[in-house]
Amino acid sequence: MSFNPAELVQFTAPPNACDAHFHVFGPAELYPYGSDLRYAPPHAPLEDYLQLAKHLGISRYVFVQPSAYGRDNSCMLDAMKIIGTKNCRGIVDIDENAPDELIASMNDLGVRGVRVNVSPVFPQTSGLADQLKSRIDILAKRCSEIGWHLDFLLPGWLTAELIPVFQRLELPFSMAHMGMNLAKDGVDTPAFKNFLNLLKDPNQLAYAKFTGIYRMSKTPGFVDADPLAKAIIDAAPQQIIWGSDYPHLSFGEKSSVELFNLLGRWTYQESIRKLILEDNPARLFGF
Repeated sequence: MSFNPAELVQFTAPPNACDAHFHVFGPAELYPYGSDLRYAPPHAPLEDYLQLAKHLGISRYVFVQPSAYGRDNSCMLDAMKIIGTKNCRGIVDIDENAPDELIASMNDLGVRGVRVNVSPVFPQTSGLADQLKSRIDILAKRCSEIGWHLDFLLPGWLTAELIPVFQRLELPFSMAHMGMNLAKDGVDTPAFKNFLNLLKDPNQLAYAKFTGIYRMSKTPGFVDADPLAKAIIDAAPQQIIWGSDYPHLSFGEKSSVELFNLLGRWTYQESIRKLILEDNPARLFGF
């Protein structure tokens, strides 16, 4: 359990609040891990997550395929079957040439998007952005046909290099961990300004995920990330979704409640929190 039930939630979530980014892990003997592990997979069953969600006031859920399982989405899909399509959605990791039948069956379970996943700490590598373009283009076409979106988890340098690709996308897409713009770099870098411009585009396709703040922040209480979060809220509150990133993987000691409470520090307006927690995810995921 990645929270202390005694921890105080500092504001009341709206009635249909959504956690738009979290993971579950089942027994290894039932759900074997892939070969390219970035972290030691934690014990994180669905029932533990649901205790956290209840504590936070979350009633809608978006499962996200963790890298530990590679492109075997079985653990997540089985958990989604338990919740049912009324209140849950999913983001899978699949090959761009996956059979139409597989995509259709996932859609029936509530899947609504595909991850493009590169480790947030992947070192700057010449040519990687070009290598990803084909996967992005193929997935964008296929997702558009079925009403899905793309979900990007990328290191900040790769987010910056792919801005021209994002600008030409014609379907919704989300960017985990605020595009991995580091708090220490501040709000005046070209990379962050380009990120904001994506969010402010009138076509309203780009979404920032308020997730994984501990990945960008290096100060107690994550206060160095406040300027980035507030700048995003000021620029495009209608393009933000929030996720717990449960169970925090390499940062398993972090408090899910503390991360949720950051929304109360970043904006005192209940209407803005309702956008982030209810209205925006409802629009993106089709609740």
